[in-house]
Amino acid sequence: MIRPIAVVTGASSGIGTAIADALAATGHDVLVGYGRQAAAAKEIADDLATRHGVRTGTLGLDLTDPAAAGEALRASVTAFGGINVLVNNAGLNRRAAVVEETLEEWQRILDTNLTSPFRLSQVAAEQMIAQGRGGRIVNITSIHEHIPIGHGSTYCAAKGGLGALTKAMALDLAGHGITVNAVAPGETATPMNNVPAGVDAAEIARPAIPAGRPGRPDEVAAMVAYLASDAAAYTTGTSTLVDGGMALSAAVANAAYANTVRRARPEPLTA
Repeated sequence: MIRPIAVVTGASSGIGTAIADALAATGHDVLVGYGRQAAAAKEIADDLATRHGVRTGTLGLDLTDPAAAGEALRASVTAFGGINVLVNNAGLNRRAAVVEETLEEWQRILDTNLTSPFRLSQVAAEQMIAQGRGGRIVNITSIHEHIPIGHGSTYCAAKGGLGALTKAMALDLAGHGITVNAVAPGETATPMNNVPAGVDAAEIARPAIPAGRPGRPDEVAAMVAYLASDAAAYTTGTSTLVDGGMALSAAVANAAYANTVRRARPEPLTA
């Protein structure tokens, strides 16, 4: 049996690990992409192979160098036997006031969060077209693809650009049977967001989110697994929020604040 091959960047922790696990559980051989955590990536790859009976490997990528990252992907998928699914998950989350941001940091974040996903998608699409069996590209953006955050000019620009790129690639690649979609998580309980491993999202109160808590990595991964499946063959060019309703809550929070102000305001005097 020939299994589909998936590459997941940033899979040595957090959401990326959950995505790699979800894809392995649905029968994909998996290349576990990493930046600096080679040992963690190897441990995860070995665990996936043991638990799911799939073939795994690791792939080191320096996403601050898009050209080198593209060549590393090309060499790895050639050696591994091809590629059917690419998940551009790796990214950097930066906060800086717009007047304090530097061009160096702007470029570093755009290279990592936008230009490297573009180049990796190019390389993957070339391979998928050559294979002649279609494929799936899934970009992990953010709720901040859709809704800005303070001190997030660089991050929002990169994630917004990746969302637009998703739609443009979907148009270009549809004729080859390749779908391109984005998944946009809200706050998710991961070490990157200062949530230690083993702490469940249900233990963290987030009253401003309608669901009342952050998301779990496997809840994001479940959406990615669907988009990577045959069932999603007619879905392309979309960006799906996995945010517990966070994007809906601004008006609710504003109304709650307004009601608090009204209750605190003295009643007008009457004659």
